[in-house]
Amino acid sequence: MVLAIGVDIGGTKVAAGVVDEDGGVLALVRRPTPGDVSGTEDAIAGCVAELADRYDVVAVGIGAAGWIANDRATVLFSPHLAWRDEPLRESLIGRIGLPVTVENDANAAAWAEYRFGAARGERVVCCVTLGTGIGGGMVVSGVLYRGANGVACEWGHMAVVPDGRRCACGNRGCWEMYASGTALARDARELAEISPVAAHRLLQLAGGEPARLTGTDVTAAAREGDGAAVEIFTAMGRWLGRGIADLAAILDPSVVVIGGGVSEAGDLLLRPAQEAFAANLTGRGFRPVAPVRIAALGPDAGLIGAADLARRRI
Repeated sequence: MVLAIGVDIGGTKVAAGVVDEDGGVLALVRRPTPGDVSGTEDAIAGCVAELADRYDVVAVGIGAAGWIANDRATVLFSPHLAWRDEPLRESLIGRIGLPVTVENDANAAAWAEYRFGAARGERVVCCVTLGTGIGGGMVVSGVLYRGANGVACEWGHMAVVPDGRRCACGNRGCWEMYASGTALARDARELAEISPVAAHRLLQLAGGEPARLTGTDVTAAAREGDGAAVEIFTAMGRWLGRGIADLAAILDPSVVVIGGGVSEAGDLLLRPAQEAFAANLTGRGFRPVAPVRIAALGPDAGLIGAADLARRRI
């Protein structure tokens, strides 16, 4: 069995795991994501060293949140991390001592779901990853689609509201400002500030401080049946479904997979998203409606895909 290490770098955490040829995760380590380039690279190298000491691995795949050049070595830009034209592979390869492949984290997650998860065997896979922002990945006839410059499928930054909320990418009205973990927490904080009575349960979870509310708190309250939290999820699900309808008008996928940490809410998010998708789909009633599924591999999808891509490359 040939093993590889996959590393998933998000806005809040660095997760690394040893992955086998069937997509199984044999060991997992996590560290907080530092706010600077050198600290993030230290965290990656530390995670890899810890795992490589315990397992015989052949390669390391890095799934990074940002635009990855087609050389699969350079991070051109990351809205939520401190990378700008960063030669990440070269920065890490001497420290790690193994072949390194760098891939966009959402691309890696999409590949994992195509190979081992909810999109196995599908011809046109569209993956929407809901975390700090929205990531995207697409697999067409077994090929991971990267675009001409490696920056395709960044659909979290398509404008859905003209002159809307300012996004970390520099534009306004991006989809991820209305359907992401960041949006979930922001909407909860706004409700708690405006109507503490309506947000009573949310405030309990945050220790009475609106600024401390997180997407995880909203998910917990919604699972309990709290009306305010369910309403926030429903609104977010509708934004998600509208965006998926726009993607379907262009890409005509055979399946849409919703992944990332926010997707752990399951039907709280999926049901309103499916309803809004069907209601806003171009040519509805005269075309097949692609199924919208929750990702099967959960939060490990990015590192599983990164490991598999690195192993296949060698």
